[in-house]
Formats: sequence, structure tokens, C-alpha cells
Amino acid sequence: MKRTPFLMALALLALIADARAQSAKAPVPQAIAAEKAVERSALNASIFYQVMLAEMSFNNGDTGAAYSLMLNAARESKEAQLFQRAVDIGLSGRDANAAVGAAKAWQQALPQSPEADRYLLQLLIGLNRLPETLAPLQRSVARAPQAERAGLISALTRLFARASDKAAAADLIEKALAAELGNRRSGPAGWAAIGNLRLVAGNRAAALVAVRKGAALDALSDDIAALAINLLDGSSEDLDTLLGAYFAASPSGQVRMGYVRKLIDLQRYPQALAQVTQLTQAQPDFADAWLLRGSIEFQNQDLQNAEQSLTRYLGALPPSRTQEDPDEDGLTPRGIVQAYFLLSQIAEKQGDFAKAQSFLARINSPQDIARVQIRRAMMFAKQGRLEEALALVRNLPEDDADEARNKLQAQLQLLREGRREEEAYALLTQSTQKAPDDVDLLYELALSAEKLGRVDEMEKALRRVIALQADYHAAYNALGYSLADRNQRLPEARALIEKALSFAPNDPFILDSLAWVEFRSGNSAQAASILRAAFSARPDAEIAAHLGEVLWTMNLRDEANAAWAKGLELNRENDTLKSTIVRLRGSL
Repeated sequence: MKRTPFLMALALLALIADARAQSAKAPVPQAIAAEKAVERSALNASIFYQVMLAEMSFNNGDTGAAYSLMLNAARESKEAQLFQRAVDIGLSGRDANAAVGAAKAWQQALPQSPEADRYLLQLLIGLNRLPETLAPLQRSVARAPQAERAGLISALTRLFARASDKAAAADLIEKALAAELGNRRSGPAGWAAIGNLRLVAGNRAAALVAVRKGAALDALSDDIAALAINLLDGSSEDLDTLLGAYFAASPSGQVRMGYVRKLIDLQRYPQALAQVTQLTQAQPDFADAWLLRGSIEFQNQDLQNAEQSLTRYLGALPPSRTQEDPDEDGLTPRGIVQAYFLLSQIAEKQGDFAKAQSFLARINSPQDIARVQIRRAMMFAKQGRLEEALALVRNLPEDDADEARNKLQAQLQLLREGRREEEAYALLTQSTQKAPDDVDLLYELALSAEKLGRVDEMEKALRRVIALQADYHAAYNALGYSLADRNQRLPEARALIEKALSFAPNDPFILDSLAWVEFRSGNSAQAASILRAAFSARPDAEIAAHLGEVLWTMNLRDEANAAWAKGLELNRENDTLKSTIVRLRGSL
């Protein structure tokens, strides 16, 4: 129901009355209280009239008059809620200068109000008037008690992430916090804020200077550790040393979670798992840590531990986040959706399709309808019901490009698992004709062509991908591996794979390709060393096949058999693994 100007005025005055009641700190003598009540009554009548006229003007589209009336009422009453409403009216009328004027009037009328300075800062940053933010920023920091200053600096500087000129914002913060940057308590938060903005501005070297200055004040600062994590890219050993000392002390759980996610981004999976395991041991009620741990264990094909971790996640959730008490829309929360999908896949891999379906049935999320149907289709295919699976996927809607892409990928996976590569190739050919410059489709077409023995077509498609997107590391890797696997043009294969590694230095599958080049070049010991590391980082049946073959040729038969056995545990249907074992050992 639309609120009338009268009701809007009443609501505003009710807020003011509530604020006054909350701020009352001591009893007032009865005579003085009576006198003040009379004053407030007269004031409220005057203010109410102006506020109601302002709301009437606003409802009639006259934002200029509404702004003037509301700002005048705010100045007379010195009430924060009326100043805030004047700011909002100015913004509604798309008059940024008026909004800034109201915020400045608010700050002048109530100079000790942190809300006035916060509103003023937000407006000035949004308008990219950074020099004008210096004074309110300095006031806000100076006003805060020393014990709360570091937290305030962290909160305030997040506002500057909206500034279009991040480098200028970093310089301004450094100037505003000059008195704090040598303080052991608040300095690290200041240097972290400066460093993060410099990093976003693309100045990594300056961000590194900031993290080192902050660490010199307090090497165990949460803010500095978080900045160091943002800076991690594998090129700065002192950051690893700094973080090692931080995590050996009493780290924040949230900072450690950020570290785990960064390690995953850097494909340092064993380290990520070790860190999240420490977190769940130290804070067993940290639900999200169990979800992340279960996700890594699932990726490592450690299904038993993954299931236990995901179950612990669901059990550690507070009641407000469980399926029995869903969010306000009655939908399944995102983390629980992820857990149910992973638990469904675990049950599917274990052959318990009824259990897998039961997890999918618990998901009430419109945005995941297609994803649920695709997983059901994959289960149909595994039960020998490929046509039903394909029909289920083909009937999915294609309301946008993402839905169309997911539908295509699902069809390709079903066709490939059903050994119908010719149909997959035909589908991809048709798709690339419609989108000839789509690098992802061209890459898939290349993989399909190779499976059909059409090597020239594969190479042509991959070189087209590289021409269109020079940093598409998977294309360099696929082409380099294909040459190495066929024992052809090995120097070129090595160059291609090293190029791929320059874009993704720790990718276990690219390391697997590099090892294969070493093996084909006669460097079996080097190949085995690379493959052991790759398999440790990412247990995978294909890598196990290659590791076993290299070890077999080195006459390390027991270790080779152990690698193959582990690969079969991971994926007994992997064609490369099965054919390798049969070719070298004679049987599975």
C-alpha cells in the first residue's frame, strides 16, 4: 500500500522519537522534563508541518521543493533522520550536488556524527570528488577510540573500492592516515587498505611495499595477512614466509579460508587441503570450512572423507541455514545446494542412484533446475538409459547463452560417455558454424576430431583457438600433448607445453603433458619425478596411467602397479588407463 505524506511524516517523527528515547542516559528532573516536553511539542508541530509538505511535494514530483523543505526542517531540528531524508530526496531527483549539500549541512549541524561523515564520504567517492574526502576521512579516524581505530580504518577504506581512480584513492588514504601508519595497533590496517587499492590499480610493486611496511609493525596482523594472500602469485617467497609465521600463530578462521581459496586458485591443492584440515580441527563448528574441505576431497576422488566432511558441514550449520529452515523465499541456500550436488555425485559414483536422486530432490532452487536435470540425465546414462538421458537434456530451455552452452556441454558429455563420438563431432561442427570464433567450441571440436583420428583438423582448430585468444593455455597444452603422444616434433611439443605452463604454472594436467615430452625424449627419471608431483597434487586416472607406464619402463614394476591400482580406484572406466595396463602388463 502506498504511504501518504501524512504517514511518511509520522514515520519519520517516530524514528526521531525512538532515537531520542534510545539516547537518553539519565533521569531528568520532573520540572525540566515538563518544560522540555512543551518545547518538543511546539517543535514537533512545526517540523511535522514542514516534513508533511516536503513529502507532498515529493509525491507530486517536485523534488526541488521537497528537498528545500526537508533540509530546512533538518536544520531547525538538527535531527539526523531528516538530514538523511534530505540526502535521499536529492539523490531521487538525480541532483548529486544537492545530496552532497545536505550531507555537508548534516555534518556541520552534528559535527560529532559518524553517520554524517559516512554519508558524505559515500557521496563524494561515488562522484569521484576524492580530494574533498580527505577532511571527513580524517575526522572519522580521529574521532574513533584507539581500540576501535583499526576496525574503522578497514571499514572506511572499503568505501574507496568504488572510486574510479584507485591509485589516487590509495594516495589519499596514505595522506589521511599519515598519523596512523607508524602506529602498531592501527598502522597495519592502514597499510593493508593502501596496498589493496594499489593492487587493484595494477601497481603490485607498490602493494608489496605496503604489505612489508605493515608486517614490520605487526607480522601477525589479520589485515596484512589478507593483503599478502591477495598478492600471492608464486613469485614472492617472502610472502609465503610471512604467511607461514602468521598461520603458525593464532590465525583468523576467515583469513585462513581466504588463503585456502587462493591456494585453490593457484592450483596448490595439497597445501589447500592441509590448511582447511587444520581449520576444521581448530574450529570444528566452522561450517563453511567443512564444505570447502569436502569439495577438495571430492576433487581428489577421496569420496569417503568427502562425504564425511559434507555431512559435517550440514550438521554444523545453524538452524537458520538448514534445509528444514530455508531462506525467506523458501529456497535452498547456496552452500547447501553445493553440498547436495556433491553428495549426489558421491552416491552416483558409488552406484547408489536412489540415494543420489534423493539429494537432488532436496534442492529447491529455480536457478539450478537445469543443473539438476543434467545430473539426472548423467545418472540415466550410467544406468544404460542413454536415449532417455539425451531426451531429458534436449528438452531443457535455452533462454540465454549460458543455458544454451550448458545444454550443449551436457549433450557432448553424454554422447562421449556413450561412445558416440561421431554424433558429438557433428553437433560441434554445427555449433561452430553458427559461432566460428567461439574459442571454447573450437577447443571442444579439436578434442572430438582427435578422438576420431582427424589429427589435421584437430591441429587446425587448436591453432585457430590460439590465434583468437593467445592466453588459452588449454589449447597449447592439448596441441603439445598430442604431438608428444604421437612422438612427433618433440621440440615444438615442449615449447607449446611450456607456453601453457607460463599461463598456469601449477596445473597438474599440463605438468603431466610436460612429463610425457620428457618421457618421449628419453628422460624417464625426470618424467617420473614430474608425474609423481602431478599425481600428488591431483589424483587422476589419466595421470596414473602415464606414471605407471614411465615406472614400468624404468623396471619399477611394483610402484607402477601401485599407481595403476590407485588409478583404477579413481576411475575404472578410463580408456587410457585400461589400454595402458593391458598393453604393458597383459591384463587388468
